[in-house]
Amino acid sequence: MDNIKKQFPIFNHYKENELIYLDSASTTQKHESVLFELNNYYKKYSANIHRSVYPIAEKATNKFEESRLKVSNFINSKSEEIVFTKNATEAINVLAYSWGLNNLKKNDVILISEMEHHSNLIPWQFISKKTGCTLKYIPMLDNGVLDIDYFNSIILNKVKFVSLIHQSNVLGTINPIKDMIAKAHQHGALVMIDAAQSISHHKIDVKSLDCDFLVFSGHKKFASTGVGVFFGKYDLLDKMDPFMYGGQMINQVNLKESTWNSVPLKFEAGTPNIAEVISLGAAIDFIESLGRSNIKSYLEQITNSYLELLNNFSNITIYGSQSIRGPVISFNIEGVHPYDFCQIMGQHNICLRAGNHCAQPLLDKLGTTATNRISFQIYNTVDEINIFEEKLKKTIDFLR
Repeated sequence: MDNIKKQFPIFNHYKENELIYLDSASTTQKHESVLFELNNYYKKYSANIHRSVYPIAEKATNKFEESRLKVSNFINSKSEEIVFTKNATEAINVLAYSWGLNNLKKNDVILISEMEHHSNLIPWQFISKKTGCTLKYIPMLDNGVLDIDYFNSIILNKVKFVSLIHQSNVLGTINPIKDMIAKAHQHGALVMIDAAQSISHHKIDVKSLDCDFLVFSGHKKFASTGVGVFFGKYDLLDKMDPFMYGGQMINQVNLKESTWNSVPLKFEAGTPNIAEVISLGAAIDFIESLGRSNIKSYLEQITNSYLELLNNFSNITIYGSQSIRGPVISFNIEGVHPYDFCQIMGQHNICLRAGNHCAQPLLDKLGTTATNRISFQIYNTVDEINIFEEKLKKTIDFLR
């Protein structure tokens, strides 16, 4: 990963290692190829898509649909199974409204876990109240992994839908989703996977996983904000009602009734975030040029180095499994509030996050209201660790 950091323009505005960005679980920095495609669209062929036949409009449409094809190849799906949204949260809401409201009823069970991000929890609370179905939770064990024995027992009892995070945004825990999907399917349940945290460095093959739905956001994999992906098996998408209504998603309209466009366009009402979708295609090209296995190995090295450092401090509590984790570490420092710690570290140009990380039930389980969180991407380097350690010690001494 030599010289990768130089390909992210934000770091070129600072001296070497002056800005240390450790908040990639929130959003990643943007690669130069992504910024180029964003600017290129607005400068050279800014036009609406799927509507006009003049040259720049045709180019915009082609580039937009090229990104759809790149996404489908990236996760090994059919291109028509890829629906563009503005983020993973919207994708989950599309599923909740379009499928959940129409297919779940009293006595059905929705099963999620205690480690879900709020975006994969609150929509299902809403659906359970609206439909009368029951929402149940897979418990998290003290070591930060899911209670698979509970999952194997509860899946036998009227579970119709399972929605799971692949990698925890708080603990970094990587859940055994392939085995859980297979078990759920044995008992007739459909499964959605939230891959927002894992998509940039884990090889995700929806055919191999056999998940029914999968969501992720572009901004967590080097693309711009404003673009998300909702994958669904074609037969399921084809039977679902649209989530939003208006232009683009229609086939025929008269004053009495309307019919819908084919999948995936029936879920893409109105003018989409065209430049952002195109930027996602560029981000995928960049990731593929590096190789996801190479990215994963590099991030494991960085994560383990930081774990080793933090474990040297007797007054630091690290949450979650020390081994079954992606590039995310949450921790607390005895006698130091996370917000104070992160604010002082920020004054040293070290960017990390404090808070509940949109996962309040998980933090309740941990017995805390907030943690510090560091998260990594390929622009992080081993050289940064020495600077982090120096500022960590100084900040702790200052605040205690």
